[in-house]
Order: sequence, then C-alpha cells, then structure tokens
Amino acid sequence: MPKYEHVKKPEWLKIKINTTGTYKNIKKLVSDNRLHTVCEEAKCPNIYECWSERSTATFMILGSVCTRACRFCAVATGRPTELDWAEPERVADSVSVMGLKHVVVTAVARDDLKDGGAAVFAETIRAIRRKNPATTVEVLPSDMKGDNESLHTLMDAQPDIFNHNVETVRRLTPRVRAIAKYDRSLQLLKRVKEISPETPTKSSIMVGLGETKEELLETMDDLLAHDVDILTIGQYMQPTKKHLNVVRYYHPDEFEELKQIALEKGFTHCEAGPFVRSSYHADEQVRNRPQQKIEYMKAVEKQTGKQVQYV
Repeated sequence: MPKYEHVKKPEWLKIKINTTGTYKNIKKLVSDNRLHTVCEEAKCPNIYECWSERSTATFMILGSVCTRACRFCAVATGRPTELDWAEPERVADSVSVMGLKHVVVTAVARDDLKDGGAAVFAETIRAIRRKNPATTVEVLPSDMKGDNESLHTLMDAQPDIFNHNVETVRRLTPRVRAIAKYDRSLQLLKRVKEISPETPTKSSIMVGLGETKEELLETMDDLLAHDVDILTIGQYMQPTKKHLNVVRYYHPDEFEELKQIALEKGFTHCEAGPFVRSSYHADEQVRNRPQQKIEYMKAVEKQTGKQVQYV
C-alpha cells in the first residue's frame, strides 16, 4: 500500500464556527431524542450552516455502529445492536420540531440484516411524510450488497431523491471502501431508474485520495452512463490518524472547474467545493427541478387539503 507524506492543510480549509441559538437548540433536540446524525458522527464541516438555517439535516438510522470499516469514514465500526423500530417515529417528530425543508435519511451499513435495513428506511420515509407533508425526503443507503428485493422494499416508499455514493474512482475503491464495489454501486443507481424513472439519482466523489483528473472524468462518465442526475464533489479530510492520509488538497478554482465540466457533461445539478458533502444544499437539488416541484405541490395539497404556495 503506498504511503504519503503529511500534507499541510491550506488556509482556505479553515471552518468558521458559528454556534447560533438555533444550532444549539437542534443539537439538544438530537441528543434528547437519542438520534444519530451524520452531521455529527462524520464531523461534517457544514453542520453549523445547515442546522442554523433549518434547511437540511442528515439522520443516521439503524444505530451508530457500522458493519463495515471504510478507511475514510469516522463512523464507529463493530457489532451492531438490535433494531429500534421506534426510531422512524422519533426521526419524524424531530423533523417537525426542527422545521426542516428537506431531510436526508442515511444509515450505517447493516450487512447483518437480510434486507440491509431497507424496511426501516421505508418506514422512516413514510413516518416523515405522515407528519411533515411539505418536507422532501432523500435517502442515502448502503449498496445492500446489491440485493434487488431490498431495493424494491426501499423504493416502494417513494423517496424524493435516491443517493448512493461511489466515493472514489474505480482504481482506488478497494483501498478506500470496505466490502463495497465500484460496479455494484453503479448498478444499484441504474436499477433505481429502472424501478422509478422519475426519481432523481445522486452520487458523490471525494477528491484528494490520489486520483487523477482523467480518473475523475471517467467516473463522471460512468455515473452518467448509469443515469445519475446529480453529482457532489468534495475534499477528503482525514478524520483521525488511523484513517487514510490526504494526498493533496484541491484549490477552490479546481472545484469550480470540475463543477463546470460535470454540468457540461450532462448532470442536472452539481455541487463542488472543499467543504461540499453529499447532503450539502440538498434541499435546492430537489426543489429546483420544475416537474418535481409540480408533483411536490400536488402531493402536499392532496395530503393537507389546502392549496400550497411553493417557496
């Protein structure tokens, strides 16, 4: 395995911490309701912005212990606990109190479960919709080991966006991701479109792990060939000394170039920047789609019996 020297973090990677009253209230709510969020568990640099604006939060269901040990991820690895079937209702209640416009539901990988946790994903989506008809729901599951029945179970709940991250380029996948396979991730995204052609699909790439620009462009082409609509590109940041080292930091201008290339290639939306993560500005990605906007308004009006003005 190649070793890399420590790379000094550049000035533009300094995070501005702004713990507003809203942020503190949401943090307490998450703690009081025994909820897990990727915002905290994965040390997301955008947590202060998203929580302060009540725009987006990413809930991590199925516990806090992952069955996989990806070498880029800060989430704990080990033997998971039993399923908590009260969790979907707690998540839905918290979405109500937080007043979120958009919610992302992700999970630790649960390879110990036959369906990879798909049934709990589906029930969480339904619970959020029952109590928050104006909130859009995005899911970010594991590959569920490529099981088609599990994918159908999840998609029956009709998420607004289906997100699954390839994380890195093909060559680096065995080194970066545990158990997950590059082609299996692509096939999962493709099958979502076959099940539900109108559902936007999304994926994310980390940069700074030793990939080349040519490999990044090949990954974009692979995603487009599997009908992926939305792409996010962010800087990999080493969460602890035990994780993979950063090979290099990309300049903001490089992210802007990658964003323009992605849009020119055919992605309907692309977020790219040093602090961009999979759920960054996720509410804009679903609400900026004209057809989805119409469908969203009709669904809310049907559930509430009231005419809705989309903002």
